[in-house]
Amino acid sequence: MNTKNGQTSQKPDPSFPIEEIARYPLPGMAFPASITFSPDDTLIACLWSPVGDLVRQLYAFDPASGAHRLLVTPPGGGITLDNISPEEELRRERQRQLDMGITQYSWADEGFHLLIPLQDGLYIQDSPDASLRLLVAAGQAPLQDAQFSPDGAWVAYIQDAELYIIPTTGGAPRQLTSGARGTATTHGLAEFIAQEEMGRSHGYWWSPDSQSIAFTEVEEKHIPVYRIMHQGKDFTGEGAQEDHRYPFTGQPNCIVRLGVISIQGGQPIWMNLGEGDFYLARVDWFPDGSLSAQVENREQTRLDLLCFDPRSGKRSLLLREETRVWINLHDMFKPLKGDAGFIWASERTGFSHLYLYDWKGHLVRPLTQGDWLVDKIAAVDEANRLVYFTATLETPLEEHLYVVSLDGSAPRRLTLEPGTHSVVCDHNYKTFVDTYHSLTQPPRVILKDLRDGAIIHELFSSQDPCIPRLGLNPPDIVELQNRGGTKLYGAIFKPDARFGAGPFPTIVMVYGGPHGQMVDNSWQTTVSMRAQYLRSAGYLVFALDNRGTPRRGLQFEGTIKNHFGHLEVLDQVDGVHWLVSQGLTNPQRVGIFGWSYGGYMSAMCLAQAPDVFRVAVAGAPVSHFDGYDTHYTERYMGTPHSNPQGYQESSLMHHIGNLRGKLLLVHGLIDENVHFRHTARLINALIRARKQYDLLLFPDERHMPRKLEDRVYMEQVVCGYFEKWL
Repeated sequence: MNTKNGQTSQKPDPSFPIEEIARYPLPGMAFPASITFSPDDTLIACLWSPVGDLVRQLYAFDPASGAHRLLVTPPGGGITLDNISPEEELRRERQRQLDMGITQYSWADEGFHLLIPLQDGLYIQDSPDASLRLLVAAGQAPLQDAQFSPDGAWVAYIQDAELYIIPTTGGAPRQLTSGARGTATTHGLAEFIAQEEMGRSHGYWWSPDSQSIAFTEVEEKHIPVYRIMHQGKDFTGEGAQEDHRYPFTGQPNCIVRLGVISIQGGQPIWMNLGEGDFYLARVDWFPDGSLSAQVENREQTRLDLLCFDPRSGKRSLLLREETRVWINLHDMFKPLKGDAGFIWASERTGFSHLYLYDWKGHLVRPLTQGDWLVDKIAAVDEANRLVYFTATLETPLEEHLYVVSLDGSAPRRLTLEPGTHSVVCDHNYKTFVDTYHSLTQPPRVILKDLRDGAIIHELFSSQDPCIPRLGLNPPDIVELQNRGGTKLYGAIFKPDARFGAGPFPTIVMVYGGPHGQMVDNSWQTTVSMRAQYLRSAGYLVFALDNRGTPRRGLQFEGTIKNHFGHLEVLDQVDGVHWLVSQGLTNPQRVGIFGWSYGGYMSAMCLAQAPDVFRVAVAGAPVSHFDGYDTHYTERYMGTPHSNPQGYQESSLMHHIGNLRGKLLLVHGLIDENVHFRHTARLINALIRARKQYDLLLFPDERHMPRKLEDRVYMEQVVCGYFEKWL
């Protein structure tokens, strides 16, 4: 109820039910994904659900006509919540994956051979019209990370911590590694840190001639077990607990070795990765059969690109990157054929750019330069000496495809529509699939000419009836300056006209941490459904990318080095002050919501700026970074031993005495990433400081609620909390 001039009026209802916030896929987001060209470029494969749900199947588009058809129907419907293994569940957590049905597939390099992993085993399809055939059954232990050999004759996979291969024509599997099963060691699996923080999901790599495999040996027996109890289960015993060897910051990491083993078996040859604490960040084979690895020091201020003789393990140094800030790992190392050298990305100028090197590690020339950054290499056409890449040349709010010559030239833009473009090029460098969207345009999937970006066929355009029904108005993108004069980008979701011209009660949606951009010209920004719901209920919703967030260069990111939760909070405060100065925000009615690093930021803003923020909802917050993992935390903060003051001042507990507003803490009890221990420690600090708090727990959820009923309940509580206290 609103009271004005002594009269009471009923506040208008939101324009759509709260259940819409929890529905996935989001409106307009049920588009084809995991797009690939067949080896002969006659088909474009993708995972897609034409009915718009989370159960995806394998479809194929015809590049000549644009027509699509179902390519694979999995037995039993594929992966479901009922048949998912614990290992697959954790892999999906690392990938932040919600989809069901067929969730992975891959092509052999030649011919028509598709590999499809399902819960009961590995399947192969040998032609567009053939039925799936079971290659190998899973049995008691799941089959993980299956990959074709380059010649298509073999499939490798991991089972029960060991590496196996099997002929694609069928037969008996061959175990290549041994000694890991039943121990705290694995062969061929990417460790937790690699998957969660390093962007490396594989632990083995086929050689170009398909005769050997490079693989990791990961030893974790010296890392203490962190036990998570399933307190919400109706039973005890097996399945009621899970144990993780979690490397807490400042504590020992797992020990990783890199070996090469023949497909005939035998003893592996171990590569000389060096001594001391290091991370194995990336592994690649060169066309000539030598092996490369990217190895970074524990401080993450140095990255070595190493070359190995796989027959002896002897190494040489190709190049070294060093920084006073931190190394941002990337996937933009591209070996070229013959004596052409390799392409490498570096942030040595403060922005990620591409460089051409010869085989001895000598710089030939920079390929891109300027105060903008390269996001990804899309393709390298060696015959025509062209490199296709996506970048932020015009604005960090968009992503476009460009082409540049290996011989040196100015980048030429190939995607003309404003917004965000994700591209996949064919093998002959004639066409590309452009998945394009913007604040006003739901995703479209378009086949284009790689010469000039001209449209050949529109393969998919969203016809989601939810979009007009829900009245999803795009936010306004604004620019403002913080107190130091740094330009920041924000997104404003204004209330409907029925709520007047303002000032409005305001809710800030925050992430605010590294690798998290919230404000850009994308449909994902528009379909922030919590923001849309609150906007339709009369709140102004605001998102601001503070210093420390990505795609603005290393100087913008690196301002938070050694001290989290200070400059980020100042920028969020400056954003609210700017809104007040524009007459948009009622300064007495400002709340904030965030999850993970955003949950940390939400609570930090409430504690450090109690005169600005009155209500905070903190989801899965990291309350003290001494309780988070090594690779993420030490990249930005050093260790608790090297930076004790930074860790202390960056903890929520250090600031809790200033807290005056209303605080709701939300956490899943089986969160294996940000452990519930973070919220428990924060609660202890709140009790000691005699501060009031509210608590919402989900006994069967991990880092983000996945069950629909849990998500709906959470939104009801969160939105009701703002309604009650704001």
